[in-house]
Amino acid sequence: MPGTPIRTIALTAAGLLAAVTLPTATASPAAATTTAYDATYYKNAVGKTGASLKSSLHTIISSQTKISYSAVWNALMATDQDPNNSNNVILLYSGVSRAKSLNGGDVGDWNREHTWAKSHGDFGEATGPGTDLHHLRPADVQVNGVRGNKDFDNGGIAVAGGGGSLTDSDSFEPRDADKGDVARMILYMAVRYDGGDGFADLEPNEKVSNGSAPNIGKLSVLKQWSDEDPPSAFEEKRNQVIYDTYQHNRNPFIDHPEWVEAIW
Repeated sequence: MPGTPIRTIALTAAGLLAAVTLPTATASPAAATTTAYDATYYKNAVGKTGASLKSSLHTIISSQTKISYSAVWNALMATDQDPNNSNNVILLYSGVSRAKSLNGGDVGDWNREHTWAKSHGDFGEATGPGTDLHHLRPADVQVNGVRGNKDFDNGGIAVAGGGGSLTDSDSFEPRDADKGDVARMILYMAVRYDGGDGFADLEPNEKVSNGSAPNIGKLSVLKQWSDEDPPSAFEEKRNQVIYDTYQHNRNPFIDHPEWVEAIW
């Protein structure tokens, strides 16, 4: 059958062209890392995966100093200080540098954003999840209001003053530079708060519009964001300030981004 070889070559060429031109659907998992804390702080977690890793990390990071909600104001002025202007903080979602003194609730101010929305699990501003610096960030009052308690997902329309963030009726997409930060903060909360301490068991899922349930979605999107936006120097310094000065615990997914995939 003389036509067969020509048909085979044509199909092969088409397949190769598709492989070259089609974008990759998902980002590759983060490469394994090592830190100065592996032999000390993380020694009981290194080498584990899955539920065993999650349980070990929970035990490790649950040892923390808790602060009051009022103390969060001054803490954020240190954790999120603009590296180029010590009088300012960098705002989550918008990336704007704003005067530390403009903290409050008016237009043009910055306030305390609960990245894991406090209504998802109904923990409010209680000492514990409501005051945990690993998910509290300074944010523009109006941008924070647009985010509200929405879950995280891709898509929507541009948020005014949001630095490229998008929103729709049931979800919020941070600007690209904050996507990994958001993902790692959410996953920290899921490991730290597992139903003990009198608080709800916080878990990410694949839904949006989770309401008051102790869940936030979408997990698959958060995992992709964590891969696509690895920890920055700003995020790493923030983790260190919280560890050294305030809570004395760490966000393990900043130190070991590959643990996201190892658990979920």
